[in-house]
Amino acid sequence: MQSPVFNFQMLFPSLILDALFAVGIRVDSGLTALNSYENRVYQFMDEDRHRFVVKFYRPERWTQAQIQEEHDFALALVDDEVPVVAPLKLNGQTLHCYEGFYFAVFPSVGGRQYEMDNDDQLEGVGRFLGRWHQKGQKALFLARPTIGVEEYLDKPYQLLTQTQRIPAVCRDSFLQSTQQLIEMVKRYWTLDASFLRLHGDCHPGNILWRDGPLFVDLDDARNGPAVQDLWMLLHGERQEQRIQLDILLEAYSEFMTFQEKELALIEPLRAMRMVHYLAWIIRRWEDPAFPPSFPWIKDDDFWFRQTAIFTEQVKLLQEPPLQLLSMY
Repeated sequence: MQSPVFNFQMLFPSLILDALFAVGIRVDSGLTALNSYENRVYQFMDEDRHRFVVKFYRPERWTQAQIQEEHDFALALVDDEVPVVAPLKLNGQTLHCYEGFYFAVFPSVGGRQYEMDNDDQLEGVGRFLGRWHQKGQKALFLARPTIGVEEYLDKPYQLLTQTQRIPAVCRDSFLQSTQQLIEMVKRYWTLDASFLRLHGDCHPGNILWRDGPLFVDLDDARNGPAVQDLWMLLHGERQEQRIQLDILLEAYSEFMTFQEKELALIEPLRAMRMVHYLAWIIRRWEDPAFPPSFPWIKDDDFWFRQTAIFTEQVKLLQEPPLQLLSMY
């Protein structure tokens, strides 16, 4: 792990340019910051007019071994013709370190935004997720984590109980609803599912469309149940979700068998994401990029709404899981 003295406030443009020069890249344009809260990501053009993206990893979030494992998996997926944006090998390696910062260089790729209501695109995503999981089931990550209640519920709850960011007027009711939600999730997080190497954060924002899907940002890659890479692609009313799920799984099943019992994990996974997300914002609050991006976290109304959302999620957890319309 890097020393705590390394933080993004020290990541000056001169350091970025020097880091790129150290791996053989001369920057010929300005550095354009791309949207990323967890890391720092910049697009640029080199002296040969080629566009690249450089990603500086948040210090102390991942170990060198964990980042390298992500890179190796991305390259293996590309070898299997799964459309993933993988890091470039420079001087024989994908992960570099300069002045205490780990970083990687990626090709700059364009594409249209994935259309959530486009059934053809949903089918294309399902097909390639099936190929992804076919590769992912052959081994598990050894250094990267596995989805579980400790990381997504227990540690976040501990942080939420200790923070002063929650207004006093709604603190007790919010923490009580959070505790009830966690207890309910743990009751349902008992399914004996097969785990594999996942994208981990496969929401529509991490998919581009270029005559087919292109998956980006494997920063949250980890071991877990296959349904984790599927449920965030569903939206709308329950009947709409069932139709989308059938389309998704019909294409997915061309390459990978889906265990229908994993559908019971959708609402527990949704709840885990909710709790983890709030704790993530609070954990990163000292990062200057966070307060202006999440100003609503200071509002009483926000925390009252979260209490209501968590209470509703407890009810959803007790309902029958989403069912398929057909056996695809």
